Amino acid sequence: MGKGPGLFSDIGKKAKDLLTKDYSSDQKFSVSTYSDAGVALTSTAVKKGGLSTGDVATQFKYKNTVIDVKVDTDSNISTTITFTEVLPSTKTIASFKVPDYNSGKLEVQYFHDHATFTTAIGLNQSPGIDVSATIGTPSIAFGAEAGYDTTSGNFAKYTAGISVAKPDSSAAIILGDKGDTIRASYVHHLDQFKNSAAVGEITRRFSTNENTFTVGGSYAVDHLTVVKAKLNNHGRLGALLQHEVIPKSVLTISGEVDTKALDKNPRFGLAIALKP
Repeated sequence: MGKGPGLFSDIGKKAKDLLTKDYSSDQKFSVSTYSDAGVALTSTAVKKGGLSTGDVATQFKYKNTVIDVKVDTDSNISTTITFTEVLPSTKTIASFKVPDYNSGKLEVQYFHDHATFTTAIGLNQSPGIDVSATIGTPSIAFGAEAGYDTTSGNFAKYTAGISVAKPDSSAAIILGDKGDTIRASYVHHLDQFKNSAAVGEITRRFSTNENTFTVGGSYAVDHLTVVKAKLNNHGRLGALLQHEVIPKSVLTISGEVDTKALDKNPRFGLAIALKP
């Protein structure tokens, strides 16, 4: 299933991850354990804006089935069941939350050497329907997605995109928000092992004539330490340090400051993930 163009959600994902992944203003601590029977247990505590929350997530694996169960501090139970290869080249994902019984969703993904298709439908009386398709190859892909609201009989969203990938770079253009926003991004890897990279992204919102341009990058200081930074034309500067303290256990320190209003308090985040 990895020979085709990928899912529509993969278009522009490399740039998005470089500019947003692991950046946080929260304090987060998580501990994971694994058993030989294929059971993974992760406990997470988060402090955000003076409020503390937490959850416990458990994952079960059996043959082509993966079951994820998460319980949060508000006693909400979220369950996701993933079936791989029930039918050839497909993945089926069922998710629901208790006590919110209207949150159920069923998604089917189909992978082909030159195309991928996904269909997701809400499991309630007035279900929303999301459909996406991508055609092409791992090097160049065209895709579109649409969301239909059966209650109002209108399209809730429609988006189109194109991506081009080379061994040392990738670029993407996405037209979203029902045609109101266009986003273009480019990622260039600075070494053959792809440990360091530079990224640029520009977003144009037509309804407000607003442009946002962001540049950033990541650099592997060594095999244990990575630093990242980003800056946009509105003066938002972010930086991140990620260090593998012990094998598989990572400490992440991140921060963000408004360079045009230095009197404002900067935002800092701390995350510790311990794994066996």
